[in-house]
Amino acid sequence: MAAPVNEFKKALANGFPQIGCWLGFADAYATEVMSVTGFDWLVVDGEHSPNDLRSIRDQLQVLEPSPSHAVVRLPVGETWMIKQALDIGAQTMLIPMIDTAEQAQEMVRACRYPPDGVRGAGATLGRASKFGTVADYAITANDQICLLVQVESVTALENLDDILAVEGIDGVFIGPADLAASMGFLGNSGAPEVLETIQTTISRIVASGKAAGILSPDLDRAKIYLSLGATFVAVGIDVRILVTAAQNIATKAKSLRP
Repeated sequence: MAAPVNEFKKALANGFPQIGCWLGFADAYATEVMSVTGFDWLVVDGEHSPNDLRSIRDQLQVLEPSPSHAVVRLPVGETWMIKQALDIGAQTMLIPMIDTAEQAQEMVRACRYPPDGVRGAGATLGRASKFGTVADYAITANDQICLLVQVESVTALENLDDILAVEGIDGVFIGPADLAASMGFLGNSGAPEVLETIQTTISRIVASGKAAGILSPDLDRAKIYLSLGATFVAVGIDVRILVTAAQNIATKAKSLRP
């Protein structure tokens, strides 16, 4: 028995756009709710949400039987963190703050078993191999791991061609907020200069043959990014969806008071 096929990775390779959403509640019950809403992929966010290894595991468990593919974003690109995330069942990793090709190559190696990488070979202990019952997991897993790296600084864009040349990266995700901050527009990812840079960067990524991704709650911008060839586009954040909806209801309800 082989490692399960990563349908999200296959879709990106075939150029079929995947629409996603961010998960920030760090709670399996909230993630289960989001899993029935129709998104192609959902990001279990470990960078800006209070997730730990166990809460990420719990969310992977509820997402596994759903139509929504789980993407795990770690707080930082550390080999030991990637090792743990893969062993608990993550198949797609999103790694923030990649500025150089050397960093990108290190992430590739962290995601692969030897001799192609440095992932620890104790697969039988992990949930990913169904605790050793997927007999061929270790020899088939490399091909099913999807690695997405985030470029979100001026330095990263200067090194983009070298990053894109790294074999083993499936997609490059643009982080609008951090990129805007790096460009001198902290808190203003909608600045014209930032938007122009994002569009140019998407075109460069697509031209390289890698999948391009971005987060854009503004659907008009999301449409533009998709038209440029972006293939994994997140259009919402669960925390913000709740806040916006709740504020809207509260405001409308208060207007009913005599």
